[in-house]
Amino acid sequence: MASLKPDQNRPMIGVIWMVLTGLNFVAVTAIVKHIGNEVPAAQGAFLRYLLGLVFLIPMIRPILAAHLTKRQFKLFAARGVVHTIAVILWFFAMARIPIADVTAMNYLSPVYVTLGAALVLKEALPPRRLAAVVIALVGAIIILRPGFREIDPGHIAMLGTALMFAAGYLIAKQLSGEVSAAVVVGMLSITVTIGLAPFAWAVWVPVAWSDIGWLFLVACFATAGHYSMTLAFAAAPLTVTQPVTFLQLIWAVAMGALLFNEPVDGWVVFGGAIIMASISFITWREAQIKTAAKRRITPTAHQTKG
Repeated sequence: MASLKPDQNRPMIGVIWMVLTGLNFVAVTAIVKHIGNEVPAAQGAFLRYLLGLVFLIPMIRPILAAHLTKRQFKLFAARGVVHTIAVILWFFAMARIPIADVTAMNYLSPVYVTLGAALVLKEALPPRRLAAVVIALVGAIIILRPGFREIDPGHIAMLGTALMFAAGYLIAKQLSGEVSAAVVVGMLSITVTIGLAPFAWAVWVPVAWSDIGWLFLVACFATAGHYSMTLAFAAAPLTVTQPVTFLQLIWAVAMGALLFNEPVDGWVVFGGAIIMASISFITWREAQIKTAAKRRITPTAHQTKG
């Protein structure tokens, strides 16, 4: 098994892992699109997470050994709630709008994270980073083009999906310094499975074995995608790996056209490119700030406290 020990001096390895990450996540998107409306969104999401619990087995021991506090349980529960809503909205959107639209609009999540970090965690939002956020939102408007195209409920669902995923990330950011990655990932799987159960029960319909097989593949590709993304982050800085994620949109456009006869919308690609460029700039600026901080001779007050 590849090592997860950080050694961010292997840019090509990081790029390769991120390319594989994109392929895995595009495969997830394609399979969910293939299932379509055969399984209700909440039920499909629940089965995907339920079947994915098999990958939770190696994480049981770290979770039990973590001795989570009451506060940490509340944070994990809150993350489970927002992630549950996000997953339902994502499955709903996949059945209604083109794959390219879903992929492009999903890029908004890091933009929401930047805004949320400033509003909730009181992190700095310098003018250039704020300008990048505004430009990214312009990219979203280009994709939606209100007044020039019909906005499907699936598009509204994707706006909510990106917002909920961002909220979940902000909660995970608070927990990541307190518990291991295995605990963060494992608790997400448990809480989301529990959170999805009542929604799935409310809309439950008989499911063909073939659909169960497809949903298990979704779980496999999603798990592989998260693992390869972790390896990419360990091998190279975000400034190297982040731009590679734009390939997901290219593959999504090609897959939508070839497999699902979805027309290629140049405006969606253009809007997605603007969002991705803005995210890459935000990531680059964040790296520059961290590098400058490390070069300081005198540590800041926070640094002296360990």
